[in-house]
Amino acid sequence: MTVPSPAADAHVQSLHRYPVKSTSGESLVSAQVDARGLVGDRGWAVRDPDGKLGSGKSTRRFRRMPGLLDLVARLGDDGVPVLRLPGGTTLRVDDPAVHGAVSDHVGRPVTVAPEAEVSHFDDGPLHLVTTSTVRAVEAALGRPVDPRRFRPNLVLGTDGDGFVEDAWIGRELAVGPEVVVRVLMAMPRCVMLNMGQRDGVPADPDVLQTVAAANDTTAGVLAEVVRPGTVTVGDAVRVLA
Repeated sequence: MTVPSPAADAHVQSLHRYPVKSTSGESLVSAQVDARGLVGDRGWAVRDPDGKLGSGKSTRRFRRMPGLLDLVARLGDDGVPVLRLPGGTTLRVDDPAVHGAVSDHVGRPVTVAPEAEVSHFDDGPLHLVTTSTVRAVEAALGRPVDPRRFRPNLVLGTDGDGFVEDAWIGRELAVGPEVVVRVLMAMPRCVMLNMGQRDGVPADPDVLQTVAAANDTTAGVLAEVVRPGTVTVGDAVRVLA
């Protein structure tokens, strides 16, 4: 497969944070970025009694837990996430009542816990998706695709065609005037790509299969933070030499 050249012009089109892993998140205008990624991103997770993290998939570390995307998480002003349940009830994640409420919702005993010594991330702290990739998936699928379906931290507006960010693997990107990130790898996708999200993204059973056929089941990239700072919607993005 031929990898397209990096897009000459890119900008931050939108920013997204998921304070509780595998739940629906929040869109931001601006965000602080540190070595761990967007400050407050996936700092908490739903856990089974054996310590596995609630997710859209089952692996050595994660356990598939349907219903998590029905919960909406936002970061409170004091840095503690707040969860909104489908009925409209909101609970801080440090409220003891949150464990029972989430357990009732997912139909199994769980707790909501902060990150400890083991990271909540899959393989990297930042997830980037370009609008070129979104357009490529739309063309293969034959209908519009909401970029939020990919659960990115940064959606980058690009003019190129195809999965342009694949050409950035191993390279550094300057994001705005302060932040520099290094692209680590293509983002492998799972069945979560097909699932509906509480913030208006409907379920679609064909997206994962489409991405599998179009780009070896990857879309977007994972990155690490080289230089922290602030990222704001509209910031220019440059591929560094």
